[in-house]
Amino acid sequence: MKRLNIIINGGTKGIGKEVVKLLAMNPDHNILVTGRNSEALASLESQHKNIKTFTLDIAALNTDKQNFIKFTKSYFDRVNILINIAGFLSSKDFMDTTDEEARLTMETNFFGPANLIRSLKPLMEEGAHIINISSMGGFQGSVKFRGLSYYSASKAALACLTECLANEFSESKISVNCLALGSVQTEMLSEAFPGYKAPVEAHEMAEFIVDFALKGNKFFNGKILPVAVTTP
Repeated sequence: MKRLNIIINGGTKGIGKEVVKLLAMNPDHNILVTGRNSEALASLESQHKNIKTFTLDIAALNTDKQNFIKFTKSYFDRVNILINIAGFLSSKDFMDTTDEEARLTMETNFFGPANLIRSLKPLMEEGAHIINISSMGGFQGSVKFRGLSYYSASKAALACLTECLANEFSESKISVNCLALGSVQTEMLSEAFPGYKAPVEAHEMAEFIVDFALKGNKFFNGKILPVAVTTP
């Protein structure tokens, strides 16, 4: 079986961490995990021989981009799969949201992932798969909720970028897809909807994402796929 080099942007908690753990179970997967929590990253690396980690704030990628790319190239000669799952949510009414909070939301959920894709594209070959994790909050036509205006807008931007890049990268035969997730029991969901119990656990959604990352590009490209039982 061909060894796969996989990068997960945002793998220290929630769904991202569960995705990392599942992928690491296959010794043919070489995994690079990014996140802001260096202790959580170190714990992941100590538990799995096929995991390398790099402490990175995706909202400030430019400040450490050259070091990150150098580190990536020292570990990978190519990138087969990129999963953009890092996210930031500040549950506030639109009129109460500060410029700083709005910009941090957009930097983490849109500009950062876009910058990461642009940085890693030269390492991708035919058959590579980029998966952007969006939200039903950013899915056109879905129910929208108070307090999530900037979060939803940032995720909508990521979804639209997916469609654009699938077209641009088609000449290189690189697939780009987007999964718009519904309610999953995570810290982020609890922040947005205190007291609400989601019908799907993080590890269950992670199973779906892993399977899609490995096989989805055989059937989909440039698609924004709603993955939701409830919203919320």
